[in-house]
Amino acid sequence: MQLPEDFVRLMQEQYGDDTAHALCQALTETEPEVSIRLNPRKGQPLIIDNINTEPVPWCPDAYYLQERPAFTFDPLLHAGAYYVQEASSMYIAELLRKYFIADSKSRKTLNSQLSTLNSGSNVVALDLCAAPGGKSTLLAGLLPEGSVLISNEPMPKRAQVLSENMQKWTRMAEGEYPVRCIVTQNYPADFAAFTDTFDLLVTDVPCSGEGMFRKDEVAVKDWSLENVDLCWHRQREILQDIWHTLKPGGLLIYSTCTFNHFEDEDNARWICDTLGAELLEERHFLPGRDRGEGFYCAAIRKNSKIQDSKLSTFNFQLSTLNVMPPAFVVEPDMPRVELNYSEALQYLRREAIRVPAPRGMVLLCYKGYVLGPGKCVGNRINNLYPEQWRIRTTYTTPFTLSD
Repeated sequence: MQLPEDFVRLMQEQYGDDTAHALCQALTETEPEVSIRLNPRKGQPLIIDNINTEPVPWCPDAYYLQERPAFTFDPLLHAGAYYVQEASSMYIAELLRKYFIADSKSRKTLNSQLSTLNSGSNVVALDLCAAPGGKSTLLAGLLPEGSVLISNEPMPKRAQVLSENMQKWTRMAEGEYPVRCIVTQNYPADFAAFTDTFDLLVTDVPCSGEGMFRKDEVAVKDWSLENVDLCWHRQREILQDIWHTLKPGGLLIYSTCTFNHFEDEDNARWICDTLGAELLEERHFLPGRDRGEGFYCAAIRKNSKIQDSKLSTFNFQLSTLNVMPPAFVVEPDMPRVELNYSEALQYLRREAIRVPAPRGMVLLCYKGYVLGPGKCVGNRINNLYPEQWRIRTTYTTPFTLSD
């Protein structure tokens, strides 16, 4: 793969010859890292001792894998037991720990709301550009019980993928998920009614995609200085459209999967200088220096004191958005039917299942994790797995995390 000359020159100007050389060499000569993050609220440990793993140092329950399993054919992935996520982007967990949840120095600058987060105070959060769901599933696992998380994606197909991943992650076999998760399909301007609503705003904005170079040759072909210029202007427009929704004193996580300063450091400083905020921390992840793909993130505190959440007002405002309904609802009193690996794949392919079960609605499970509903009609179980979610290939592989 040949990197664009303008990109190489820009990296040399920004990082110096040695770091730029290591970055470009990593992008062209090495394979992407593989990493997963376990679901902390599923209530059952995922057994991964049979494969080589190494913890991701900045995110709890996250691991690097030495090789890439066939994730598509692992029922545990479809059950929401873990999520496949690029490790660098998991650094958001560290920013939240330091500046939103547990850091005692940060608490002194906030009111009593944040000082009691872990005891169940309401937090209202928005993940603005959330598809396919990596950051939203991370947030859902970290926010305190009783919080509300809106995961938004404007593009219809991507919003469908986001909705699927969020439902799988938050679907519980017993009781309700402790964080209220809502998936919406809206543009930033559609949040006009949400002034001073969100305690936490995550904006992983559309960018020039330099962090995708190692995974996608199209990203390399499409890259240009003109596109970088277009992106940083569009990013500022998005932030201007959404800034009023963040409460005074609230936390903004701004991130991209790029390396260049126009879309990263320059925009972070523009937010602070133009919109009114304080830059708490920023970090670049670079292949060849850091173990992961390209990622930039910044923790930014909006000026003034934070206010209390007002959930009644929030519920009214929610009616102005396009909320995506769940594909199905898991009822805790539905009988559970355990499937073996081949039966689980049959179910995920939306084939009829023939296993002993009580008549009526049942939950099909694999290793104790809920996959979805079915209806037993006697000698078979009608498959009610959502059509748009089904595995569409009959190929199988022996190497999955379920082994």
